Amino acid sequence: MNGRPAAGRGRVAVRPRSAVAALVAAAALGLATGRFVLPTPPGSTAAGGASQGASAPATPGGSGPTPASSAAGSGSASPTGATAATAATGLATAANLLDPAAFGPDLDPGRIHVADRYGDGFYANAACTGEKTLTQALGGPGAHFRGLTTSTRTTPEDPTLALDHADQVAREVVADTPSPARARNFADRLLLEEVPCQETPPGHWVYGRPATLQLGPDVTASWMGMYQGSLNTEGRAPEGKEPCGGIAVLRNGTHYGVLEVDACLGTAAMDRVVRAALSQL
Repeated sequence: MNGRPAAGRGRVAVRPRSAVAALVAAAALGLATGRFVLPTPPGSTAAGGASQGASAPATPGGSGPTPASSAAGSGSASPTGATAATAATGLATAANLLDPAAFGPDLDPGRIHVADRYGDGFYANAACTGEKTLTQALGGPGAHFRGLTTSTRTTPEDPTLALDHADQVAREVVADTPSPARARNFADRLLLEEVPCQETPPGHWVYGRPATLQLGPDVTASWMGMYQGSLNTEGRAPEGKEPCGGIAVLRNGTHYGVLEVDACLGTAAMDRVVRAALSQL
C-alpha cells in the first residue's frame, strides 16, 4: 500500500539512557543539514525502513489534488526584526491545541469538526515510526489529543480519528515536561522517529527535508512535507515540487507536540498552519 495511513495510529518505545545523547546529536546535525541520520544501534549494521500512509483527500499512490497556497522551496525562519515569543511554562491544556481557524482560507473552518481526548495513543501510523504510542516513545504520562475532521463520523476507539480517512484534516498531540531541556529532548526524539520516511522505494509516499520555524529561543518547530508516490521516482522527495500536507514536531518552552496535517496543503499553507500551532502551544 503506497497511501499514507490513517493519521495517528503508531507506537513509540522508550530509548535507553545511553542512546539519548546520540539521538540529540543526530537531531542537531539533521537540523543543520536538512537530512537526519539515525544512529546505528549496537550490534546492527543499518537503520531505517519504509512506511505507509495517505494524505487526505489524496488518492493513495496517485497524483492527488493540487496543494493549496503553494510556495516554492522550504527552509528556516527566525524572529528577525520582531520580539521573540515568550516560551510556555506550566501544564499544557486543550487551549494549547490548534483551532480550525488556522486552516482558513484554504479550508472552510466552519466545516471542520473538533474532537478532544486526554490519555495515551498512537500519534503516527507509519511503519517508519514504529507504529507506537506516545508513552511507548517517551515513557511519559498522558497527552492531549485533538482531531480536526470534516465529518462527525469517527472511529469507535478514538474520536480524534475520522472513520473515513478522507475526512481527516489534521491531528495534534501536545503534552508538557518539567523543563525546556526535557521538551527539547522529547522533540528531538520524536522528529528522529520520522526520519526513515525521508527515503522510501520509488512509487511510495515520502517525506521531504525538514523546514524549521523559530519564534524564540525555546519556541521552535520542524516540519516535513509529504509527497505522494507518483512524485517519488528516486526514493526520496522530489526537488522543486509542492508537498501535500506533512508532519511537524513542535516545542514551546516546557510544552512539546506532534501535528499531522492530512489536508493537501502546499508549502506556504503548511508554514502558516505550523506557525499557528507553535504560537498556540
